[in-house]
Amino acid sequence: MARSTVTFVAYGARIMIRFEDPALVEPVRAFLPPQARRLRSATPDAVYTLTHSAINGRRSKRYQLILDGQQLTRHRELAPVLEFLRGDLHFRVALHARRRLFVHAGVVGWRNRAILIPGRTHTGKSTLVAALVRAGATYYSDEFAVIDAQGLVHPYPRLVALRDRPYGPLTRLTAEELGGKVGKTPLRVGLIALCKYRPRARWRPTELTPGEAALALLDNTVLARIRPKFALPRLGRAAERARAIRSARGDADETAQRLLREVERRTKR
Repeated sequence: MARSTVTFVAYGARIMIRFEDPALVEPVRAFLPPQARRLRSATPDAVYTLTHSAINGRRSKRYQLILDGQQLTRHRELAPVLEFLRGDLHFRVALHARRRLFVHAGVVGWRNRAILIPGRTHTGKSTLVAALVRAGATYYSDEFAVIDAQGLVHPYPRLVALRDRPYGPLTRLTAEELGGKVGKTPLRVGLIALCKYRPRARWRPTELTPGEAALALLDNTVLARIRPKFALPRLGRAAERARAIRSARGDADETAQRLLREVERRTKR
């Protein structure tokens, strides 16, 4: 029987986490999603249970993470299980958010416009977001563009997750540790940049129509297949006034400067 719980709401998603070991409550609180606040009474959208049990009667333990009665992962060590929980919490918030649409994308603010970098994990978007923040852009997210009914993008400022090599260990940094700051206000989209990392790639951007840009965002949208009628109008409004480009990219710092110049040219028109 779980002896402790953490129940929170973030962006309208209601999440409960049950613990057999009360000592795990504070470590998990440290990585709850942005805007998480205590939920006192409501039926949760998702219920996690974190358990541990002896292996073959020995003192060593196996940790197990369960979601709504189904095992998600298990491991002899606690750290990999907590890491899995950290990532899955963000996904559940995106899945159950009430009024916001979550798109897999890095986001920064520049000249009062949002730059969106759509892409899944291991496409280099966090590295490019970090380079943009170091170049002076305001940090919004390295994982999700959170879009409202008017097409404005809101902050989702989780720690920036960086790797020194593909599939290497993660280092998590705040915007301040990158020399920047976190955005506070929703922004109109100024640039959508589809620029997956490829070693030694040359920057050769091609223009996309607003329709093509919206479809590219849809391809990275958590609720694309579940609630298309909810997603499509928001994506259309986000993309309708934005410039959209596609190109493979190489060095992140060089690409960051190019993207900032693209926004500046558009805002001067």
